[in-house]
Amino acid sequence: MTVTSVSQAASAADQSNPGRVNGGYALMDSLRRHGVEHIFGYPGGAILPIYDELHKAESRGWLKHILVRHEQGGTHAADAYARATGKVGVCFGTSGPGATNLVTGIATAHMDSVPMVVITGQVPRAAIGTDAFQETDIFGITLPIVKHSWVVRDPRDIARIVAEAFLIASTGRPGPVLIDVPKDVGVEEFDYTPVEPGTAVPAGFQLPTAPQGSDVEAALELIRQARRPLLYVGGGAISSGAHAAVHELAERFRLPVTTTLMGKGAFDELHPLSVGMLGMHGTAYANFAVTECDLLIAAGARFDDRVTGRLDGFAPRAQVIHIDIDAAEMGKTRIPDVPVVADVKLALEAMLAASRQENSGGRTEAWLERIAQWKTHYPLVVPAPEGEIAPQEVVAMLQELSPKAFYTTDVGQHQMWAAQFLHTGPRRWVSSAGLGTMGFGMPAAMGVQTAYPQEAVICVAGDASILMNIQELGTLSQYHLPVKVVVLNNGWQGMVRQWQESFYGERYSASEMTGGMPNFPALAEAFGVKGVQISERSELRSRLAEALAHPGPAFIEVKVRRNENCYPMVPPGASNAQMVGLPSHPELAIDTTRECHSCHHTTSSSSLYCPNCGAKL
Repeated sequence: MTVTSVSQAASAADQSNPGRVNGGYALMDSLRRHGVEHIFGYPGGAILPIYDELHKAESRGWLKHILVRHEQGGTHAADAYARATGKVGVCFGTSGPGATNLVTGIATAHMDSVPMVVITGQVPRAAIGTDAFQETDIFGITLPIVKHSWVVRDPRDIARIVAEAFLIASTGRPGPVLIDVPKDVGVEEFDYTPVEPGTAVPAGFQLPTAPQGSDVEAALELIRQARRPLLYVGGGAISSGAHAAVHELAERFRLPVTTTLMGKGAFDELHPLSVGMLGMHGTAYANFAVTECDLLIAAGARFDDRVTGRLDGFAPRAQVIHIDIDAAEMGKTRIPDVPVVADVKLALEAMLAASRQENSGGRTEAWLERIAQWKTHYPLVVPAPEGEIAPQEVVAMLQELSPKAFYTTDVGQHQMWAAQFLHTGPRRWVSSAGLGTMGFGMPAAMGVQTAYPQEAVICVAGDASILMNIQELGTLSQYHLPVKVVVLNNGWQGMVRQWQESFYGERYSASEMTGGMPNFPALAEAFGVKGVQISERSELRSRLAEALAHPGPAFIEVKVRRNENCYPMVPPGASNAQMVGLPSHPELAIDTTRECHSCHHTTSSSSLYCPNCGAKL
């Protein structure tokens, strides 16, 4: 059933009070009222009453369930469904091991601020706390990785709890929530009163406030003064739909723009003002720019350690404007000169409204010219076509053959190459950034493809990470989801090997994957998925294009160079300017000296404070 037909069926369903029902019906009706069209899950004993009502709900055309092969796959699919659509993702799991199998996916969504409602079955109320068969305290286990959670003790509370869950998951800083439903709650009958979306507000809940006018004006004043500004955009800009405002602000004040891994798509990376991704495997010019900038405008970014490198060397000469919906992020790792606690889109739109007749006045042109020199001398380079296929070649060819696709990734070297060479639009880049969850990519692609059945969806994976959730090939096959899985096979846990080579004396402990490696195309075919193996450069383009054009799911294994490293790279403990893997251009070396505004002492120290007078630099 398509998304449209599910929506039409739901709107045609009986909207009146259905009277006496059981808890399972109340749950399914509440989900339907909140616009849920797809659920990803796996049944089991404690959640069977809910699945019985789910069967009836599907027969009514309310929604559709996607049977995953492992609960972790269900969480990643629901997570990616939410990232791609902006809606709340929903997944089901049973009690005990079913619930604990959800934990990694919940943590992934929590770290990346993804709205998700997770519903678990639980042993009957009377058995809770007795170590009953398949009982675990999933409420307690997940407390650190959810925005909120509930154990339903009375079926009369289900409608209210669902309404609260969707409100909390999707407002403010988004995130996952969990509802634990004991088995007997699902079968108990009661007089049901539906609760419509947005009408149940938990005690103490507050909607995010509008940006303060004084904060907006203070931020604009710093932008007006800056000569070397940098707009640093994170996942919050994606969540809030701020890409148009980011683009307008950048063009109005001629601001170069860098994005985090989560922020990819918030700004067109082919735009002249783009400097691409920053951080450990970011572009050289983004990392140089953040080191030399005099104003850093952080929009929906949280100063993650993979972005900052050594913190005292991150934007050491810059004043900081920090725009974020979560007040807890203010000053967590970098104290801002101007904090703006607000939704990123609303804050940027307020800044645009307050500066309608302004422009850069040419202040940033010398700065943009310096960045242009860095771009010329330190480009991202696809290796020369010699010997074995380079992994960068494959990613660059995917960009050429399918530039408008949704891209999901697993985690490792291939993820960083994909981030470097793929240029995507808003919500078309789906990757586990904060938790770095191997096995995320293929189930994530399932979620995106479920949401957008007519769109091209491509998962870029590695030979190690793909094995973490390889069983989801069964889900692709069952639902004929035309996901294309492209595996860059170098026979290693690639990023682990690179670190072992660089920092552990080339002691490759437990990182080689050739022993026991499956015949990937044959394995895919065993699941009913088209399997392709490419090992020669001469056939790369033609066979890759042919596989991408296949009408059903396809698994494309590309044999790539075994020992290719991902550069540039900021080594652990180094500042962003201290990258390895770059050509030498001494004439473009960045200036690390700083002058104290208070005593005018000049220092090359990486400290944030003047060694002469102690003032902030």
